[in-house]
Amino acid sequence: MTPTVDLAQARPIPVADWVTIPDLYADPYPVYQRMRAEAPVHWVPAVNRYMVTDYAACHTIEQDQERFSADETNSLMKRAMGHSMLRKDDPAHDVDRKSYGGVLRPNAIKRHWNAVFEQNCAKYLERLENAGPGADLISEFAAPYAAENLRLIMGFRNATQDDMQRWSQTLIDGTGNYADDPDVWAKAEQSSCEVDDAIDEVLPHLRANPDHSLLSGLAHLPIPLEAIRANLKMTIGGGLNEPRDALGATVWALLSNPDQLAQVLAEPSLWSTAFEECIRWIAPIGMYPRESTQDTVLEGVLVPKGARLGVVVGAANRDPKIFDDPETYDINRPKQPHLAFGGGNHFCAGAWVARASVVGVGMPRLFDALPNLRLDPDAPAQAGGWVFRGMLRLPVLWDRR
Repeated sequence: MTPTVDLAQARPIPVADWVTIPDLYADPYPVYQRMRAEAPVHWVPAVNRYMVTDYAACHTIEQDQERFSADETNSLMKRAMGHSMLRKDDPAHDVDRKSYGGVLRPNAIKRHWNAVFEQNCAKYLERLENAGPGADLISEFAAPYAAENLRLIMGFRNATQDDMQRWSQTLIDGTGNYADDPDVWAKAEQSSCEVDDAIDEVLPHLRANPDHSLLSGLAHLPIPLEAIRANLKMTIGGGLNEPRDALGATVWALLSNPDQLAQVLAEPSLWSTAFEECIRWIAPIGMYPRESTQDTVLEGVLVPKGARLGVVVGAANRDPKIFDDPETYDINRPKQPHLAFGGGNHFCAGAWVARASVVGVGMPRLFDALPNLRLDPDAPAQAGGWVFRGMLRLPVLWDRR
């Protein structure tokens, strides 16, 4: 039920005309700190959107699709990927989500996908080791590992992990193309067409030869082809970048905090804690859109009907009203729910895959395989992004056995 709000008591939304896209890309957190201190919501001309940086406000939006719709007008995601379940409200969202069945859920992961993760982890750890100390952990391990896992889960027998990486990056670049760069749109459109062609090619085979993959399950359901295409493009985007970026950023955080790494290595149950703290600290999906369906009040601020909102979970997860010393990576902080996987009816469907592939397999095997894994002091790591944020490069050293 929509809460009763007193519009007359609300204050207007301030304008943050000092915010630039390059600043957000390089390091959004100082920007978010300043915005949160001033108001829970700002109008940001650079991104043509109201940015919501307060934890309570973001949580409210996630739980209230009556006032805050996912089906945004002129959505960048719709343009880049088609009208996927992420840009739908219930009941349409629920229909699409249920079409995925149990492929991404814990039981299927235990029965089918953990063995795949183990095999792929061994393959790409060997690739990283062959590249030698000083290699980039992202390009040699985290990215191809996440891509190959996703390729097999989705059922793209007619694509490579390199295809998956290209498709994912160009499609999410389109989804985050707030600068309206025509080159970004061209690359996203090319990848969109390639994904459509791959889906059209593989569906007949999977109808005749069903397996455990997502595409196989979809091939046997009476759902429109356009819905399959849009939802799979959405899955290629988030399903690759979330585990890749969570793995890379958690390794970076642990290597930057040797005392915490020692704790984790001494107590393997802390791998999960290290992962969850990292996606709080650096949310792989840092912002997603909503649109207000009515004039309303959000944490004391007047939000007009039709407002294009950016739910900045990357800022909410560092809200000092919720988290002590939020700018610091700390596996020993008191447990508090973060918003990195979203919430409500749009809670990330791939959360279990990310946790299983990164926490259950990827990180423990990595540190076991590479003795004295450490940062390369002569080649600094680099992070980037704000709509999607992760490690751009992570050169590492280790001791040869």
